Amino acid sequence: MTQTYDYVLDTKSIGSEGEFEGHASTFGNVDQGGDVVEPGAFIESIVRSKKEGRTIPMLWQHKQDEPIGIWTDIAEDAKGLYVRGQLILDGDPVAQRAYGKLKAKALGGMSIGYRIPPGGIIEDDKRPGVSRLKTIDLREISLVTMPMNIQARITSVKAEVAEAIERLKAGDRLSEREWERLLKAEPFGLSNSQAERAVRINLKRGQGDPDGTATNGADFLRALLTGG
Repeated sequence: MTQTYDYVLDTKSIGSEGEFEGHASTFGNVDQGGDVVEPGAFIESIVRSKKEGRTIPMLWQHKQDEPIGIWTDIAEDAKGLYVRGQLILDGDPVAQRAYGKLKAKALGGMSIGYRIPPGGIIEDDKRPGVSRLKTIDLREISLVTMPMNIQARITSVKAEVAEAIERLKAGDRLSEREWERLLKAEPFGLSNSQAERAVRINLKRGQGDPDGTATNGADFLRALLTGG
């Protein structure tokens, strides 16, 4: 499942032919989901894409069927994920619209679409409710109207809930952190402390299995979704 991480637009320059540069993500900032990207998180993904001869897509609003340009350079620097891009203006009204909004400063941000490989995320021992993203599988970078793309986030959460149910049906265990992330997202919307308390009460510490509140993990999640 692809997740999104949004960042307020920081473009250093916008050229007359649709070229621009800036940062698609910065290190050290905690987002609304409690995640913080660490330096080095993108290195493996950048190296792998170059080795495989493929480019990271430039999309409009995370829409897979609306590529609007190409990223000519993607690299980590001291600030975060530096990108240089070229909008394909010739014959593409969507790219032309994006260019006009960029010049008018009407776009709110860039947003990365990514997946977390096994072991790529750890909890921050010093900051409860905060997760450190140490390795990110970068899938795409989008220009978005708002730095927090609510619709994309809702779609992502629905897919995450469905995926969790399928994993539980198959007998897989969810970690405490995975349960907390589900409970903090829609449709539950719990705060960090509420999600942590719910997990602590309903799950056996460190086991990832529901306590006596449900016969199995899938039933526990369905009960949360239905309020039963």
